[in-house]
Amino acid sequence: MKIHCVGIGGIGISALAQYYLAKRWKVSGSDLMPSEITDLLKKKGAKISIGPHVKKNVPKDADRIVFSPAVSNNNPELKGAKRVMSYPQALGELTKEFTTIAVSGTHGKSTTSSMIGLLLQNAGLDPTVIVGTKLKEFGGSNFRMGKGKYLVIEADEHFASFLHYRPRMIVLTTVEEDHLDYYKNLNSILSTFKKYLSLLPKDGIVVANGDDPNVKRIVGKRKANWYSLRQKEAQKVSQSMAIPGKHNVSNGLAVLAVARALGIPDKIAYRTLSRYQGSWRRFEIFKVSHPKPFTLLSDYGHHPTEIKVTVDAAKQKWPGKKIWLVFQPHQYQRTYYLWDDFVRVLSAVPVQKLILCDIYDVAGREEGSTKKRVSSAKLAKAIGTRALYIPTLPEVRTYLKKNLKGGEIVMVMGAGDIYSLALALTKKRKRENI
Repeated sequence: MKIHCVGIGGIGISALAQYYLAKRWKVSGSDLMPSEITDLLKKKGAKISIGPHVKKNVPKDADRIVFSPAVSNNNPELKGAKRVMSYPQALGELTKEFTTIAVSGTHGKSTTSSMIGLLLQNAGLDPTVIVGTKLKEFGGSNFRMGKGKYLVIEADEHFASFLHYRPRMIVLTTVEEDHLDYYKNLNSILSTFKKYLSLLPKDGIVVANGDDPNVKRIVGKRKANWYSLRQKEAQKVSQSMAIPGKHNVSNGLAVLAVARALGIPDKIAYRTLSRYQGSWRRFEIFKVSHPKPFTLLSDYGHHPTEIKVTVDAAKQKWPGKKIWLVFQPHQYQRTYYLWDDFVRVLSAVPVQKLILCDIYDVAGREEGSTKKRVSSAKLAKAIGTRALYIPTLPEVRTYLKKNLKGGEIVMVMGAGDIYSLALALTKKRKRENI
């Protein structure tokens, strides 16, 4: 088989491309910019075209073209092509071939699915794993090829992508308003989640967060393996985990509930939790020595709730330390629809310095009218004097170099290209965007 992937650098489609490579299929792909992920794919044997998408990137004898959800329908590489599938459709096909465990919810998907993948690996079940982050345990990849019957995936609700999947177990973490560029409101989100649950077979398993009111509304009277922050279990999970934060205790309880649903001994679950050191862009910690020594924390969080719990986790890990938060809002539409929540959370987070840079514009997903209504400058003004608006990442980098005294915790948060700021500050690679 010959597969061409449009937008191959995406965190989901890149894992699927690695699955095809592991099957010894020929894989080509294209992306606008190079990245650590495209570098990894090249090393594994994929032929990657970097730059504007053009028809000639597609091999004439390609058996299938798979495209990222971020790619628009009028992309030149899709026009007139046959045998075209979206990433959710292609992954959906794969879920039918395995006993699939799908981790879903507004928050915690990557961390929870990563730990479940490691749980099954430690239990000797040799799973195949497709997640939305890179793991050291998977050789710095977001993919693991296994020989067992289980497939662990991160099942995203954006664009109702998860309706293409056919899991045998669904893990529900948390549900709240997000992706309002697609969903009308919370009720629309809840009804789509209910439809998703209805896809489970009669003997399917739901592992649901009993502490989340919206999850309880979705599950209703359906039989579920509930996990809750019961004091005794939560305390033991918290003591076992190497990563901080109450939200990660909740994720850890989900792993324990999955272990019990599959008949995996508790001791293997606790050992998995104790050895999990975190993943790429999820509370990722670096020690920086220049120009002054400080601790850099890189995190993918881009929803108001994620900002709050991540700052709380940082306060828990470094009590008494000065914390600086550099946040890049992700998408004009998310900023618009969750405006009040962003103002409320960012006004209250316990940090000594709050820096906002320009909103990350997701190509092809933004409306002109929304762009005119919101901006990071307006957000900083709404928050008040504690917020400092610095438009660009190079300007943020310069400000940090001039003003850090040494010993601070600098949190760099967002789902856009703010990761390049973390790369630049840590000098992790020669090619830097800023």
